[in-house]
Amino acid sequence: MKVCTDACLFGAWVAQQEALIKASTLLDIGTGTGLLSLMLAQVTHSAATKITALEIESQAAVEANSNFSLSPWKDRIDLVHDSIQNFATGNNDRSNHFDVVITNPPFYEGDLKSPDANKNKAAHSTDLPWTILMEKVAHLLNEEGSFFVLVPTLRAYTMQKLAETHQLHLVEEVLVYNDAKHLPFRAMLQFKKTKSNVLRNKLVIKNTDNTYSPEFAQLLSPYYLHL
Repeated sequence: MKVCTDACLFGAWVAQQEALIKASTLLDIGTGTGLLSLMLAQVTHSAATKITALEIESQAAVEANSNFSLSPWKDRIDLVHDSIQNFATGNNDRSNHFDVVITNPPFYEGDLKSPDANKNKAAHSTDLPWTILMEKVAHLLNEEGSFFVLVPTLRAYTMQKLAETHQLHLVEEVLVYNDAKHLPFRAMLQFKKTKSNVLRNKLVIKNTDNTYSPEFAQLLSPYYLHL
C-alpha cells in the first residue's frame, strides 16, 4: 500500500493537536500500513498511552503488524484484524472507549474500481459506508474525546452533516491545497461532542517553484528525513 503525502500531512497535523498529546487511548480505524499509528506513537510521550490500530483487509493487517513489531513503540500499539462494525459491538463498556479516534477512510463511491479486490476494500466505501462509520465513531468516542478525519474537500460537507446526526460537532477544518493555483483537494476535520466556534484554516503543500511550503516543512520535518 502506498504512503500518500496527504496521509502523512494528516498524521502530522493530528500529532500537534492538544487533544492527541493529552490522550491516553487512541483508535486508528483502517490503519493500512500503520502509518498514522506510528506517527502518533512518536508524540504521545506517556508510556501508558495505548493505540489500537484496526484493519479489516488481511494483507494490510499483516503489513501493519510487521511495521509495529519493528518499531520502538511495539508495546503500545495493538493491531486488531477486524471490521469497525464487529469491533464496536464488542466494546459496549464505556471504560473501553477512546480519547481520540482517527481515520483516513475509504471515500470512493461510484468510481471505477480496481481489478484488485484488496485495493477496492481499502479505497471504496462499499465495505464501510460513512453512515456506519459515524455511528461507530460516536459510540466509541469518550464524551470529551476528539475525532479526526481526512476526506476529499468535495465531501467534507457530507461528513459534517453525517457527524451532526450523531451529535459530533465540527470544531476545526483545514483545507489542503497542493499549490496556490489550484482548488483544495483534501479537508482535515476535527469533531467533538461539545459545540464550539469552528476554527477554519488552509495549508498549501508546495510553493510556486515546486518546493515544499514552510508550513508543510514545519509539520513534516519530524517525519521526513529530507526536510
